[in-house]
Amino acid sequence: MFLVELYSFQTIKTLSKLKWVHYSYITISIVLLAFLVYSFSKFDRSIGQTDQTMFTMGVFLLFYVPKMILGVLMFSEDIFRLLEGVLRYGMKWQTNSTSFLPNRRMVVSQIALFLALIPFVSLLYGMAKGKYNFKVYHETLYYKDLPASFDGTKIVHISDIHSGSFDNPEKIEKAIDLINQQNADLILFTGDIVNSLAKEMEPWIGTFQKIKEPTFGKFSVLGNHDYGEYLDWKGNQQAKEENFENIQKLHQQIGFQLLNNASASITKDYESIQIIGVENWGHNFKKAGDLKLASTKVNQTDFKILLSHDPSHWEYEVKNHPNHYHLTLSGHTHGMQFGIEITGILQWSPVQYVYKQWAGLYEFQEKYLYVNRGFGFHAYPGRVGIWPEITVIELKKGEKK
Repeated sequence: MFLVELYSFQTIKTLSKLKWVHYSYITISIVLLAFLVYSFSKFDRSIGQTDQTMFTMGVFLLFYVPKMILGVLMFSEDIFRLLEGVLRYGMKWQTNSTSFLPNRRMVVSQIALFLALIPFVSLLYGMAKGKYNFKVYHETLYYKDLPASFDGTKIVHISDIHSGSFDNPEKIEKAIDLINQQNADLILFTGDIVNSLAKEMEPWIGTFQKIKEPTFGKFSVLGNHDYGEYLDWKGNQQAKEENFENIQKLHQQIGFQLLNNASASITKDYESIQIIGVENWGHNFKKAGDLKLASTKVNQTDFKILLSHDPSHWEYEVKNHPNHYHLTLSGHTHGMQFGIEITGILQWSPVQYVYKQWAGLYEFQEKYLYVNRGFGFHAYPGRVGIWPEITVIELKKGEKK
């Protein structure tokens, strides 16, 4: 933090020689740092994330990501200044400077400031607008063994509601309207209904009850945040278990059938497809999911849709499974709520260095995984480039054209 502050201040000194500008920058930085230290020190693990902690994280990222960029560029310039100084001294170059190190170049500081303003403006927009900038993503998947009765079936997939983060009822109402406008035959939700506590969802139950009941119903699974394991329960195991029970009841309250290592069959014209739901299974998170148990009532030849919150489950257990799970739906990553996506050209987020499958559609030997970018947000109260998502997947019988 000290080095970041020191080098970002060098940018200001190079760009302006006015003392009041320097003192103002120092004063603002000290006040900002004091606020962050105080706010982070007040974090209570028995309560978890609050509006205050999310605001604090937002402020931290808003100011320190740009400062880090300034710091890296100023430090890089210092490396070149040092090399130039060594060359001047060693080769006895004539120079007007009396200093071993050359002066900082104004143009470098100007470029650094410009580059630092990009994440500042982006993060600010992400907090003000981006977190509710809902997008509908469409995919059409072709299967030769899809039962003919389900040709054209439209699935709406949502994930990572994180209701404890919401602060704008009007925006959530519009998002629910957007779900209903898709006229789905089947709605599937892949976990994280809350951040930690069941009570976070209580103000939003009525809103989510407005999701229309589709022809084949609504099914859901749990995510890693639904187990209450990111809180300090201070040894009160009963309270933790009651919270977990209440979180599971929330699914029923909003009209979803919760599949905890279980399956459900949906039928049309004497043909069926199987919806299989596992509890959370993450390579680096809780492994409560039991694919074998969830598939007890499923035959190998059935057409199967698997709901599994964490996409690492597909990578480590599902994609090579002999049962051939035709379509797996996941969420969890949020696309880190930060990245760049230009359709057909570029898809990048820091989360890709942690998760091999992190947003969108993936295929392996005629088996598909779709990773939803998340309906809500968590920790950072915003989204930049990776927008909140409602997925529409249409199943078609036949081969891809």
